[in-house]
Amino acid sequence: MGKLLKLLLVLIVVGAAGGAIYAFVGGRGGEENGLTLIEAELGDITEKALAVGQIEPRERFQVKSKISGIVARCFVEVGDTVRAGDPLFEIAPDPTPQELLNVDHRVRSADASFAKARADYDRGVELHEEGLLSKGDLDALKEAYELAQVSVEQARDNRELTRQGIVSGGTTEVERIIRSTASGTVLSRTVDVGDPVVPLTSYQPGTELASIADMSDLIFQGTVDEIDVGKIAAGLPCRIKVGALPDEVVTGHLSRIAPQAQRSEGATLFDVEIELDPGQEITLRAGYSANADVVIREKTEIVLIPERLVVFSEDGVETFVEIPGVGPEAEPEKVAVTLGLSDGLNVEVIEGLQVGDQIVQRPPKEIS
Repeated sequence: MGKLLKLLLVLIVVGAAGGAIYAFVGGRGGEENGLTLIEAELGDITEKALAVGQIEPRERFQVKSKISGIVARCFVEVGDTVRAGDPLFEIAPDPTPQELLNVDHRVRSADASFAKARADYDRGVELHEEGLLSKGDLDALKEAYELAQVSVEQARDNRELTRQGIVSGGTTEVERIIRSTASGTVLSRTVDVGDPVVPLTSYQPGTELASIADMSDLIFQGTVDEIDVGKIAAGLPCRIKVGALPDEVVTGHLSRIAPQAQRSEGATLFDVEIELDPGQEITLRAGYSANADVVIREKTEIVLIPERLVVFSEDGVETFVEIPGVGPEAEPEKVAVTLGLSDGLNVEVIEGLQVGDQIVQRPPKEIS
């Protein structure tokens, strides 16, 4: 009797284990003979082009000096907000000994030329009054006298500029204080007190002192691959994902597509520009890396299936999917479907399937 009870207990345990295994296999999405059943689902799909770039201010300008010298004072730090006319730097002249000698010599030479021209003109006036000098000759002496006077003023202004860095004579004013030409935020400051400064002239770019931009007017600048550029157009909506802000989405619209491509590491790319929508409460910084999805077409609440389950006819015109057969041992049956929008992973089913219909997914073929 005891052996019979033990045998019954063993049979009960084995039966329960077999039932659990069957339930587990049956609950794995309908796998049978290596086939998996997947249901058509209701969802959204977006056809989009990817743009890779960064957030940049629309307008950015560099601050440079018109006089040479040494940075004496810095009035701003990176991140400061400035307005047009605010002082940024003070440049102290740092002339060489040769330059000091040259400006002094020019002043003395100009003074001597002026003294001679004045004496000639005064003598010419006397001779003209006595009738010994023509009016034309007197006018020539007057012109030489006035030009000599201008040369003296020029030499003295040049000496003042070289020694002091300031010119205030006449109608021209040049000072050693470098001021901002527009309002904005200081993005970078490339000089410190004591650094030498080369002036901006017609034949040299000059030393960049700082970079300023209006951070209230930001845009996305990036590139789109040539494969997608033919599908996009100005005005399309965009969604921008900033790498530093993974939980935030910035919206905008495509405003510009470059007419000419550029080559980068063997790829052909087109520059694009995206205007950010106003009123977004997101703090953005210049230089943020970002990816933008340019929305070409978008549909919501549609029937979707994985695109890998679609079977094409030999001529590639008709499309099918496989559904389970009627009997438990029946082979899957092909059903014609009409497809719509695709994002490369999922595809819209316009006709042929309903939400909840099961589709057969065959196991991948082994390559020997």
